[in-house]
Amino acid sequence: MASRSAIVFLLGLALAAAGCDRQRPGDGQATAAHNDTSPDEVQPASKKHGAHNAVDRHQRGMAAVDSVFISPEGKRVRLADFRGKPVLLNLWATWCAPCVKELPTLDTLAGQLGDRVTMLAVSQDMEPAKVAPFVAARHLTRLKPYTDPEMGLSLGYRVNLPTTILFDAKGHEIWRTSGEMDWTSAAARKLIDEAF
Repeated sequence: MASRSAIVFLLGLALAAAGCDRQRPGDGQATAAHNDTSPDEVQPASKKHGAHNAVDRHQRGMAAVDSVFISPEGKRVRLADFRGKPVLLNLWATWCAPCVKELPTLDTLAGQLGDRVTMLAVSQDMEPAKVAPFVAARHLTRLKPYTDPEMGLSLGYRVNLPTTILFDAKGHEIWRTSGEMDWTSAAARKLIDEAF
């Protein structure tokens, strides 16, 4: 009987832990189901069961979090270091399948935008040494392997992966979206144009 109780306890613990990564309304990031404004729809990289990405503007005007992450050259940087032009921040990880799937479209977008927007694809992997080889193996030539092994950005913004946030040139948030997206779509470009 004691082992049955232990199994029930462990199953309950596992279910509780699985729910820790879910966003709750009011915890700093709105979800499409709880968004009190009509969400904009942008083209997901794959349409499964009518999926769409809601654009969350609840944090519009908020300053970027002051979290340290690591540049490809090994320097400690903050989002504030990139003020002066718009920044598109993408939080991803090598183990996140939707993240990996959208990376080629982000790489293409980076080429299309050129110097107009700073593209920061910041890996949330706890083993930063594997990020640069991962990016190189996928021939992502425009995305630089920034890393955040402490996950300060994803924890600071309280978001799941992948999440992308657009900041204006002064470092204030314009919008954010979670989930895999085709960043080469016309809808995505229209959203990025909001920074100008």
